[in-house]
Amino acid sequence: MKNNKNEFVKPGGLDLKDRLVSIQRVTKVTKGGRAFGFTAIVVVGDENGVVGHGLGKSKDVATSIAKAIEDAKKNLVKIPLYKGTLPHEQKGKHGGAKVYMKPASQGTGVIAGGAVRHVLEAVGIHDVLSKSQGSSNPHNVVKATFNALLQLRSAASIAKQRGVSLDKVFNG
Repeated sequence: MKNNKNEFVKPGGLDLKDRLVSIQRVTKVTKGGRAFGFTAIVVVGDENGVVGHGLGKSKDVATSIAKAIEDAKKNLVKIPLYKGTLPHEQKGKHGGAKVYMKPASQGTGVIAGGAVRHVLEAVGIHDVLSKSQGSSNPHNVVKATFNALLQLRSAASIAKQRGVSLDKVFNG
C-alpha cells in the first residue's frame, strides 16, 4: 500500500472488496484468423480509505479478472477521508479524461457515473458530487479519478506542513 508520501505497506490484514469496472473483448488478427482475448479493469478497496486499481489480460474472462485483482492489490494507496466524504474539492486528469470531485453534505450519496462511482465506493466515500468530462474510456477515467484522489490532503497534513495548529487551519 502506498500513501501520499509514497510509503509502501503490505496489504496484510485488510478486508479488500473487489469491483469489476470494465471487461472488454479484444481481437488480435493473425494469418491463421482472429485470436480473441479479454481485458478486465478491477478496483479493490477496504471502504475505509485504502484503494487500488489493476488491469488483467487473458484468453478467458475469469483469468483476466483474477489477474486484474492481483494487480490491483499491488497498487494500493491510502486516501484521506473526512466524515465519509472528501476533505476538499479536487480535479484529476489522465489522457483525455477529466474528473472533478466535490465534497457533499451527509445524506447526498455518491453522485458519480460509471468508473468514477466504482472507485469512490471502493474508497469508502458515501457523499460526493462528481463530474466526468472528456474521454469515457474506463482506463483513463479510473486513472484520472486516482490522480484526483492522490492529490487530496487532510487538514492534519496541511497543518503539519504549515507548522501551525489544526485549529488555526480552520479558523484562519
